[in-house]
Amino acid sequence: MNMEFFQQFKTRLNRNHSWPCNYVFKFIVPANNSQSLLNIFEERDSITTKKSRNGRYISVTAKCRVNSSDEVIAVYEAASQIKGILSL
Repeated sequence: MNMEFFQQFKTRLNRNHSWPCNYVFKFIVPANNSQSLLNIFEERDSITTKKSRNGRYISVTAKCRVNSSDEVIAVYEAASQIKGILSL
């Protein structure tokens, strides 16, 4: 994703959230890459996972306490490095 996209996203985040706040991240990731995604989140974060019907994909929902829009963007940037991930 390009810098312009992240700048617009940051503007929207700051307009719609008061920091710090709880933020919900949702992803779909190939099952063989799921641990890479889970490693992004800390133990204190509330994470739920669900396998797809055929088991090839896993949906991940993480509820995290974040202090700024920069923290949200950092998670998305880290997740974007995982092959086959979809951010929802």
